[in-house]
Amino acid sequence: MTDVQTTPDPAPPTPRRSRRGLWFGLGALVLVIAAGIAVWYFVFRDTAPPKVNIDSASNSVKEDSASSDSSSDDSSTSSLDGSWTVDNSIGDFDVSTDTFTSAFVGYRVNEELAGVGAKTAYGRTPDVSGSLTLDGTTVTAAEFTADLTTLKSDDARRDGQLANQSIQTSQFPDATFKLTEPIELGTIPTDESTVSVDATGELTLHGVTKTVTIPLEAKLVNNTIVVTSLFDITFADFNITKPSSAAVLSVEDKGIMEVQLFFTKS
Repeated sequence: MTDVQTTPDPAPPTPRRSRRGLWFGLGALVLVIAAGIAVWYFVFRDTAPPKVNIDSASNSVKEDSASSDSSSDDSSTSSLDGSWTVDNSIGDFDVSTDTFTSAFVGYRVNEELAGVGAKTAYGRTPDVSGSLTLDGTTVTAAEFTADLTTLKSDDARRDGQLANQSIQTSQFPDATFKLTEPIELGTIPTDESTVSVDATGELTLHGVTKTVTIPLEAKLVNNTIVVTSLFDITFADFNITKPSSAAVLSVEDKGIMEVQLFFTKS
């Protein structure tokens, strides 16, 4: 009897339609992920810049000195006694690129936005003037003025509302601080060490003057006195009404005032 050999049936080919559907599915998944990242980046991401701190402010002076080659790295002078004036020529201020390496005064406040959630609203102005007087290790006088009409943030609508709401810059364009008690530093600020002190003085905001004590940090960098501060402001203390808008669900009843100042000897 002769054996009959049979050839096994070949495996059925994979339908092209199934492969095409797989690639379409993967492509759609990638688009969904990309869209989600874009929504987070442009809508839900907190776009407020980092809070001021003495180290980043000091680096701004160093970088400005290096780029302009206008001063040496020697942070010592024959005498620090005398008047020091806010120097607005140091650094840059550009909201579009989040560049805040100049002197400025600003605010930060937490808010809840419809369809977005919790975010930090902020505004900063580089239009600051003022001076301090140093006698040995004692600051005997200090005052500065900030032009609040030029507060800028990442939202022009918010900036525009401040003219008539909240701090009402159309009526109260300036914020001022004047030292009322000498500050004993204990030691001269240097690039290697930070001096932390409290400054007591009169703060005028929204047309209201209050005696406040604010924390300061200072360094001497390239013959420039660098000063930074972060302190709480309770709106009711200065008769400030929280802003209202259809897009704003809630705003905290207090904010943070932040200061970054550079003083050079007059």
